[in-house]
Order: sequence, then C-alpha cells, then structure tokens
Amino acid sequence: MTRTAVVTGASSGIGAATARQLAEQGWDVVIGARRVDRLQALADEIGARALPLDVTDQASVDAFCAELERCDLLVNNAGGALGAASIAESDDAEWQAMFDSNVLGTLRMTRALLPKLIASGDGIVVNIGSIAAREPYRGGGGYNAAKHAVAALTRVLRIELLGQPVRVTEIDPGLVQTEFATVRFGGDEEKAAKVYEGMTPMRGEDIAEAIVWVASRPSHVNIDTMLMLARDQTSAQVVHRS
Repeated sequence: MTRTAVVTGASSGIGAATARQLAEQGWDVVIGARRVDRLQALADEIGARALPLDVTDQASVDAFCAELERCDLLVNNAGGALGAASIAESDDAEWQAMFDSNVLGTLRMTRALLPKLIASGDGIVVNIGSIAAREPYRGGGGYNAAKHAVAALTRVLRIELLGQPVRVTEIDPGLVQTEFATVRFGGDEEKAAKVYEGMTPMRGEDIAEAIVWVASRPSHVNIDTMLMLARDQTSAQVVHRS
C-alpha cells in the first residue's frame, strides 16, 4: 500500500519543497496551508491532495484530519517568526501568534494524527525546529521561546512513544532563503534580503532532502535530531559575509 505523508505549511518554502520531493519518491502526499490558491497550484503540479489548514484553529485541524484515511508520515512545518524586538519592547500579539503556530500547531496536528501514525505500523513525525531552538540570540526572544518549546515537545513525544511503532525527529535549520525573513519583517523585502546578504544560505530543497532521507531510514533507525547550517554559518548570529 502506498504510504501517506502529510505536510503542513506547504504553500511555499520548506513545506512546498518537501511535498514535491516526497511525491517524487512515490508517497501519497496530502498538503495543508492557509493560502489555498498556492496550495492547489502545487497539488496540481505534483499530483498531491490539497486541503485548507490553519494549524492555529482546532476546528480547521479537525476538519483536515477527518479527510485522511491513513497517515504514515507527518511533517510539522507550519510556523515562523514575527519581528525582532527586544524582550523590553516585545509585542504580546507577536509572541502569541508564534506560540499558536509553532507550538500549539505542532501539538494539534500531532495529537490528531497520532492514532493513525500508530496504526500505520511504522509512523514518522518530523518536526521542523530551528537553530533558535538550540541557541538564544538578541532580538529572537519570542521565536527562541517558541522553538525551544517545540524541541521540548518533540523530546517528550519521543519518550512517551518509546515502544510504539512511531519514530520522532527534530530538524533544526539555520539560514534558509524562503519567505521566512519577509514574513518576520512584515513584508519588508529590503530588510529581509539583508539577512542573506553576502553569504550563501540553504534552500528549502536542502531541508526537504533531509526530511526525505529521515523518512527513508529502516524502521529500526530513529534520527532524533539534526542541525543543518549553511557552510557560511556557524551559529545563530555568526555568519561569514563576503
């Protein structure tokens, strides 16, 4: 039977690249995101099934998951950062939005699909974290806190599922040139471009390749965590720029 992969936040970036590569590998791919027009265009291109999904809304998650007959792989990719304010100048709404998408979104999707993942006999959960989950940095308080929470959630899930036929992985990327910085800076393309100026960042396709590799390991092998950085980056805020 063809295995089913679910990818959240799949309308662009890492999510879209992951959906494309999984489809190429023969998975039955179901993609979810809020931008349904972009989602459907991708689905038509790669032969996937597109369903509207807002991971911050429990009703949306329930409706999405009710459409699935099975789930063998869940890629929790939906999330992102908002702003770069200091703790002293932080915005409650930005913090709330980051926790709702990154943390509670991951919780909602995992909780809803866990019975299907277990029933598959070889389920896999891949949570997309960030170097921000490992290394706090100036101006990243809200995103650091959210991704640290995702890391803790992932580790607890791994512990709680020990003995069950489900593998759990956290992949933590550094700088990846997607819409991430543009969203973080409220659509300011010039400010977003400076994040990657003078260096070669990773692409969404690079992270997607790692996800596909994790999902292709033998069932007795669990890749617990993976930190992925561009050659030009050694830590959250140490980047070589030419």
